[in-house]
This record gives sequence, C-alpha cells and structure tokens, in this order.
Amino acid sequence: MPRSDGRPPAGLVLAAGAGRRLGRPKALVEFHGEPLVRRAVRLLRRGGCAPVVVVVGADGDRAAGVLHDTDVVVVHHDGWRSGMGGSLRAGVAAVRSSGAPAVVVALVDQPLIGPAAVARLTDAWRRGAAIAVATYEGRPRNPVLFDAAAFDAVDRWADGDRGARRLLHARPEWVEPVACDAVASPRDIDTEDDLRALVTVADPNPAGVTDAEASKEQQWN
Repeated sequence: MPRSDGRPPAGLVLAAGAGRRLGRPKALVEFHGEPLVRRAVRLLRRGGCAPVVVVVGADGDRAAGVLHDTDVVVVHHDGWRSGMGGSLRAGVAAVRSSGAPAVVVALVDQPLIGPAAVARLTDAWRRGAAIAVATYEGRPRNPVLFDAAAFDAVDRWADGDRGARRLLHARPEWVEPVACDAVASPRDIDTEDDLRALVTVADPNPAGVTDAEASKEQQWN
C-alpha cells in the first residue's frame, strides 16, 4: 500500500571499520579531494535523506572531526571490531530515536553510489516496500532502505560482517529489488589498487554540483 507520510527517510552511513586491507580507516580516505565519509553524507542528503547518522569506530574521533560542520548525528561504536552487524544495529538505534519513518543504509567505501540510487529506493518505499534493495545486474548490493516497521527485525538478524543479509534471506517477501545499474556503480574500495582504479573514473557526483542538479537521474557509463 502506498505511504502517505510525507517525511523523508533518514540516512545511515556505516563507517566504523579499520580498513585492514587498505591499511587505514576508509572513512578518512580521500576520493577526488573529499573524505569518503563526507562524500557519503553529502550523497545521502542530496538523495533526500534527513537526518543523517554516521557510525564511526576505528579512529572515530578523527572521522567525527571531519564531519564537525555537517550537522550529522555521529555514533561512536565501541564494538566495531565485531563487524558490520553491530554498527548497523547501533545506527538503527539512533535512527529509531529520531523518529524517522525509514532509513537508507549506505557503506562508506562505495563512492559511486549517489543521489539517484537513493531516490529510487525512496520511491519504492513510498509505493509500499518494507525493504528496498539496490541491485546491479540483478544482484542485491547497497544501499538498502528499511521501513521503521523492519527495525526490530534488523536488531534481531544483523550480525558480524554479514550485516542484514540474514534478514533479507529470512524475509524475502518484505524485499523489493530496485535496479540501479543505470544510475550508480557498487564498486567498493578494499585495497590501494581499488582506490587507484576508482579515482580514474570521472566523478559522477562532484561536490560542486547543486542539489537540484544532483537530484536528476544521470545515466551511468
């Protein structure tokens, strides 16, 4: 059933990991001159999310410092070593406290996922989806949107490095796949080679673009 609530979903950036293979926390890595954590916040906002929550862990004070002027909710997650699931639960708890009707969850190390993908998930949610998952070539990736009615299930199922994947498998009837191939890329940054490869790609969402321009869908090449 379509939702009549006009409020936007919150945004949640998972940025707590140490970046073991990269050798430093991904939140602080610069991509086209911008720390990844700031970029993730910017793209969620331009996709229509409010408020935005960021979960930090490894080198969390530095990551929070990078965000000092962004008006985000920063959650320091002491249990970040246990994996993404704990970070997700901590972030969803903060979103729940805000009263937001839903949340779009993004990972800090996927800089080529922008406002258009977020907007597609939000549209699916407004049409009635309890969980909307971005897909690429038919495969579920990120970001993922959870309606507030699914928050208890996230708390119950999210664990370790699998995040919410157990929930998606356990409740397939809640999940609406949303094709995002044309507007985003799920390529992530795990190593220096990944970073070098991605910075050669023209930035589809540069910091200087206006919010109005960012809200328009642009074909991904």
